[in-house]
Amino acid sequence: MSIVIGGMIGLGKTSVADTLNAHFQNRGIESKVFYESVDDNPILPLYYELTPEELDAKRIPFLLQLFFLNKRFKTVKECVSWEEPVYTIQDRSIYEDWYFAYVNKSLGRISDLEFKIYEDLVENMLEELNELPRKAPDLMVYLKGSFDTVIDRIMARGRSFEINPELKEYYFEVWKGYDEWVMNQYAASEVLVIDMDTTDVVKCDEDATRVCRAVEDKLQEILNMRTAHIG
Repeated sequence: MSIVIGGMIGLGKTSVADTLNAHFQNRGIESKVFYESVDDNPILPLYYELTPEELDAKRIPFLLQLFFLNKRFKTVKECVSWEEPVYTIQDRSIYEDWYFAYVNKSLGRISDLEFKIYEDLVENMLEELNELPRKAPDLMVYLKGSFDTVIDRIMARGRSFEINPELKEYYFEVWKGYDEWVMNQYAASEVLVIDMDTTDVVKCDEDATRVCRAVEDKLQEILNMRTAHIG
């Protein structure tokens, strides 16, 4: 089955992905995590560190969205190449990339023309994926948290290019519409919401166990629904 971990910057997508991966493997279930391209991303530090004028001149936000989209498309193709019963776990989805591009357009960092080109490319990619089996995830595990939790987690992990105080406005712009987009616009899969204000899978074993159990229960519910539909 295919799982994507979604949610705001800093809330712990990679940690939850690793926790689920370890849980499945401990139970003898083959699984694989596909991580978001951060450390090998040459554009991401520029996005956070350059001035607004430099971002605009170099069209960095548009280039960043294209970079992520290309990597995400490759990840989806790799995921669908794995046969059942392997569990694939993606650190963010190709569908969420559109939301980030939309926020950048709203902030004036991506032009209307660039956004149209981006949307046309996404549509073309999804048409290609329609030819593949299991192109959409079975489940999105959505990490939800308050803005204070988001900022605290970003500061705690200490990536130098993420902790500029001037970025707080950008983080808020992304955060404020994320829940609405997931709950009212995302339709690729079922969604399981995890409250990260009260969850820390790294520091609390009980939290990690609770999240893994919730994911397993939701996956079983999805399987039962499919079986009932077939029957």
